Amino acid sequence: MDTTYYDHGTAAERWERAQQFFDAKDYAGAARVLTGLVEEAPEQTGPRLLLARAYYHSAQLRRAEAELRVIVERDPVEHYARLMLGRTLQRQARHEEAEQHLRIASALAGDFDRD
Repeated sequence: MDTTYYDHGTAAERWERAQQFFDAKDYAGAARVLTGLVEEAPEQTGPRLLLARAYYHSAQLRRAEAELRVIVERDPVEHYARLMLGRTLQRQARHEEAEQHLRIASALAGDFDRD
C-alpha cells in the first residue's frame, strides 16, 4: 500500500490531517497518519491517545487496548485513557478487567458516591 499521502508533510501538518480524518469519521485514515506520528514521537500522549480512539472507533480493539495500556503505564492518572481502556475492555466482553479501570477513571474525575 502506498502511504506517501499519509506520511507527507511536517509533523504539525500530519497531526492536523489526522484530526481532519478523525473528525470526518475516517478512522482508518486517521490511524494511518497517526501511526507514523506515534513512531516518531512515542513519548507524546496526544497522538497516541487519538490513535487509540481511531482504533476504538474502527473496532480494532486489541490495537486500541495496546496503545491505551502504554499511556496508562506511563501516566497512571491519565483519566481519559483509563476511561477509554475500560470501555475498550467492555467491548471485548472483559467486564471484570474493565471495571477496575472504569472505577479509577471515575475516581480521577471526582465521580464517586458521597454517602
